[in-house]
Amino acid sequence: MAERPTESWRQDMAEEAEEIAAGTMDPECACMVGLYPEALLTAMDAVLDEFEGALPGLGAAADETVLAVVEHVVLALNAVNEAHEGAAFQTDEREELCGYIDLSLTEHGVDVVALTARHGLGRYQLTDKWRKW
Repeated sequence: MAERPTESWRQDMAEEAEEIAAGTMDPECACMVGLYPEALLTAMDAVLDEFEGALPGLGAAADETVLAVVEHVVLALNAVNEAHEGAAFQTDEREELCGYIDLSLTEHGVDVVALTARHGLGRYQLTDKWRKW
């Protein structure tokens, strides 16, 4: 099952907190809490909950249905990013989110390579039409 980016980010935050508590990291060097404030993670989890709820049955769905689900999650993530001053998703986060969307679709029977090819896109261009992050 595809791991939500928010899960790995929370894990990174917990590891950083443990290192600070153990004295193996200077608190001045800690950055995870600043990168991933709880309000951001909570908003993203709400978006990803909705996305995951739309996944069952997509493997047998028409392209338009699959693309509508992708559009919806990307637009919702755009809104989360904008709510956090357009700075929530940097290169690593963008790659993780796109990979998560791709893998989640694949796990639910969507042939992402074929889907994107039918629409004149490369595999990794699935979110580009709507993505502002």
